[in-house]
Amino acid sequence: MREKFRRFMTGRYGVDDLGRFTLYLSLGLLILSFFIRYRILYILAVALLAICYLRMFSRNISRRYEENQKFLAWKTKVTGRFFTARKRHADKEHRYFRCPSCRQTVRVPRGKGKISISCPKCGAQFIKRT
Repeated sequence: MREKFRRFMTGRYGVDDLGRFTLYLSLGLLILSFFIRYRILYILAVALLAICYLRMFSRNISRRYEENQKFLAWKTKVTGRFFTARKRHADKEHRYFRCPSCRQTVRVPRGKGKISISCPKCGAQFIKRT
C-alpha cells in the first residue's frame, strides 16, 4: 500500500508550509465550530481543508511553489517583527534608533551619554542620548 501511495504522489506537489498552515487553521476552525455552532465556521473549515488537499495533490508544481514563497514572505514579515523586538529587548548592552532620513535601524552602545550617530546607509548625522 505504501508503494502505491508513493507512485500516486510521484509528480505531485505534496505538503509545504502553506499547506500545513491551512490544515492547522481548518482543524482549529472545525474544533471551534463544534463549540460555537456557527455553520459558517464549519463550511469555512471544510473549504480550507479541500484547498489544502487540492494543493497537495496538484501537478502544477511551479504554481504551488510560487504560492508557498509568497506565504513565506508574508510569514517572515509578520513573525520577523516579533522576533527582532524580542531580540532587541534582550540586548541590554545596546540601544536601537531609527535614522530620521532613511528609517534604517542603527545599533549603538548603551550608556555613552549624548552622542552623534551617523547612519551607515545614508550617512546622515543625528544626536541621541544612549
